[in-house]
Amino acid sequence: MTPATAAKRYARALFDVMLHQKGDLDRAGQELEAFAALVSGNAGLAAVIANPAVPAAKKRAMVDAILAQAGPVSEQVARTLQLLADRDRLPLVPQLARAYGERLMDHRQIVRAEVTTAVPLDADRAKAVADALGAATGRHVLLSQNVDSAILGGVIARVGSVIYDGSVARQLEKMKASLVESGQE
Repeated sequence: MTPATAAKRYARALFDVMLHQKGDLDRAGQELEAFAALVSGNAGLAAVIANPAVPAAKKRAMVDAILAQAGPVSEQVARTLQLLADRDRLPLVPQLARAYGERLMDHRQIVRAEVTTAVPLDADRAKAVADALGAATGRHVLLSQNVDSAILGGVIARVGSVIYDGSVARQLEKMKASLVESGQE
């Protein structure tokens, strides 16, 4: 099993437990992200976690110590981190945090969209694009914007694996192909 697949399974299990026990879904995500940030921000800690020569029992003790000093952490997240330590799977925590966040967004019917335009969008146009994409997907849309003058004008939006290309450059390509095709008949 790939690390990404394993992280998604752990994320699904934690999310399902949090949902079933009516736990704070947002808090669990924040706690996972905080632990992942702690590990990535501390090179020594990251090296110990990634080192297969360090016994799982020592990693568990380290997680227990971190949790004791971290202040209140939800029981479900603490147990998940302890389980990962016991199984020597702590390097999955950053991927687990991302997968959990994606699952939470999916549960709330939120989707990320990457929008590319020739010039930066003002707030009103960005809202209009988000609303149009929301109508097309049936979900609330969170936009991230990129600027690429090569598209000349219009918008290219990527929502998951779907691309909506309304750029002027693409329209010109279509017109050219149509003219070439009609001239060959």
